[in-house]
Amino acid sequence: MVGAVPWYATAVGPVLDAATFFVGALFFTAAAGIQLALSGRKPPRRDTDRPNVFDWWAAAVQFVGTLFFNVSTTEALIVAIQSPGDSGGWRPDALGSIAFLVASAFAVVATTERDRLWDPLARTWQCTWLNMAGSVFFGISAIGAYVIPETGNLVNELWANAGTFLGGVCFLVAALLSRPAPQPATTTASRTAATT
Repeated sequence: MVGAVPWYATAVGPVLDAATFFVGALFFTAAAGIQLALSGRKPPRRDTDRPNVFDWWAAAVQFVGTLFFNVSTTEALIVAIQSPGDSGGWRPDALGSIAFLVASAFAVVATTERDRLWDPLARTWQCTWLNMAGSVFFGISAIGAYVIPETGNLVNELWANAGTFLGGVCFLVAALLSRPAPQPATTTASRTAATT
């Protein structure tokens, strides 16, 4: 999120801005790897129920999307180091953004089929739709960051920056919501009563 804020990029310079995206992408990939491991280490089998099949595919495709982002953030960092004046900064690329949209669609199907009912207060639904919104924003950023070959300009720099920032906000809020709810603290008296 921070790397997409223009004043941050100006304040730290193109190399540190690119490094911000590079490090962030590593955390993104680590989180996606954990999610894939938690959804099941092996691809689903024929007897796997549909929600779990879509859940696994959502995690697998998202992990691949983060790898695309690792490649593009590495390229952006290399360009920034070699030619700081020519660096336009990193923006979500098309392949990673498409993978995120597909993964989000799979997650929506998995959530819908698992819960059967739409509950706007359920954190699972909120996280799923926040991730979908984040994926859409990353897609908007990728479109805005497309370089027009004839002019060398971005399609829309505002879309590129705002899409990256808003996508990051959605992913961050979804991650915070997916944390387990805090358990109420128990007093010594209640623990004693529970053990007797």
